[in-house]
Amino acid sequence: MKAPRTRSKTGRTVLAIDAGNTRIKWGVHDGARWQVQASLETARAAKLKAALARIDTPQVIVISNVAGAALRKKLLRALPAKPAPRWIKSERAQCGVRSSYATPGQLGCDRWAALIGACRLFGAASIVVNAGTALTVDALTADGVFAGGMIVPGTDLMRKALAANTAALKLRPGGFSFFPDATGDAIMSGAINAACGAVERMARFLEEAGQAHPLCVLSGGGAALLAPHLNLEVKVVDNLVLEGLLTIADDETKRAT
Repeated sequence: MKAPRTRSKTGRTVLAIDAGNTRIKWGVHDGARWQVQASLETARAAKLKAALARIDTPQVIVISNVAGAALRKKLLRALPAKPAPRWIKSERAQCGVRSSYATPGQLGCDRWAALIGACRLFGAASIVVNAGTALTVDALTADGVFAGGMIVPGTDLMRKALAANTAALKLRPGGFSFFPDATGDAIMSGAINAACGAVERMARFLEEAGQAHPLCVLSGGGAALLAPHLNLEVKVVDNLVLEGLLTIADDETKRAT
């Protein structure tokens, strides 16, 4: 199920960029809807300048970058001269979400933005999952408390780890099966079951903490692979981090006026 359409409350044009280790996702929101959402490989970050040259100059630029200083420099070269970008970081509390992380700033800013996006879109107890190179599994209570989360290898990374560290389990095609009878299927099914198990255990922990029937808010390139196999109510949001970045931009604009 897709998330409901987001409406920015400020009416300002926002360029949101989610810069990850594998892909850079970006979108332009005009105050009523996303005009465009697109992505490119992080290794091809220089191509972003040409893509952004085709859009009108935004009034706000907000960025989540978890891929380090070198990518930050590349992004700066791709951006228009004005306005100055807002580089987000994880906070103790922001946009209705409160962090239980021992050191809030150590939480990946993409995870923080995703939590804010899930809180804004659904306002319910949720397991917020990004299925990318790594699988992040974060627990959010109905009243907006980020209780904590896990990081495990994504399904592709699990398969590659087996291929790199064993003699007989080389990377090969495979699909999901309840009872795999071929090595490729066994590896793929194991990776999917391991990922889904992490999500479902976190959902159980959250329920045991008093949060009834949490949603699974699922995003990332591996979302379509996992969604059919989760024994939870699943809400798929194509670019959850962008939704969170938009919420942060809206909140900061409102507080500044």
